[in-house]
Amino acid sequence: MRHVLKKIKEVIVVEGKRDTAAVRRAVAADTLETGGSAVGSDLIRAIRRAQDRRGVIILTDPDGAGERIRRIISEQVSGCKHAFISREEATGRDGVGVEHASPEAIRRALERVRTEEEPEAELITWEEYLKAGLVGGEKARRRREAVGKVMGIGYGNGRRFFQKLQLFRITREEFARALDRIGRED
Repeated sequence: MRHVLKKIKEVIVVEGKRDTAAVRRAVAADTLETGGSAVGSDLIRAIRRAQDRRGVIILTDPDGAGERIRRIISEQVSGCKHAFISREEATGRDGVGVEHASPEAIRRALERVRTEEEPEAELITWEEYLKAGLVGGEKARRRREAVGKVMGIGYGNGRRFFQKLQLFRITREEFARALDRIGRED
């Protein structure tokens, strides 16, 4: 018996054809491909149309280029949703990318979609972020990777990761739970 794929209403923005193929192995969805890191005005117009009509989920590679694409689109198209696959789940023989992720990893990422426009809540401060050991220490990068994986928001350098926490309205409570969980896994 053939497995019925879950239908995703939103259009999923990915980087290339192989990413589209990987997404379609996981779910029934329409995609828009950026064709690499050059995000031009025609693509932005297409993404805006998709956002207005159906909504958009950005699912880019967990690397610098993928984060750059995500940032460019987010700055120019408001209200996008974000799905993240961890670097670990997206690593294959030929490198890192959505194309290497299993259908299960893609489905998990799409189930944990984050939006930029969640209700206001008590967000963590820079001081709390520093105290959590996510910048400045030798373990900071690993801790950011672990917190990003637990929260489903991907990785970022020290400053960018804090911005993500703010952007996705990560509450103090969510942050504390993630820190507690990675503390137990260390």
